[in-house]
Amino acid sequence: MTRMAKVKIYTTTVCPYCRMAKDFFTKNNVEYEEHNVALDESKLHEMVQKSHQWGVPVIDVEGQIIVGFNRGELEKALKVA
Repeated sequence: MTRMAKVKIYTTTVCPYCRMAKDFFTKNNVEYEEHNVALDESKLHEMVQKSHQWGVPVIDVEGQIIVGFNRGELEKALKVA
């Protein structure tokens, strides 16, 4: 059995692209850890430190940072089709 990549997603409650990314993870059986940066200021600072971006979603796949919902980049990073 192959080990699943460790995935973190930084979101806000009202972000439609965050919802699309989470739906993508669910559809592809990808476990993820969600951090709502609107509710947790320390996670906001962590996100900005990693991505140099204030916009969400920011997705961290084993240290590879993907800004926004980029299906192609996610498929490549997670090795799903």
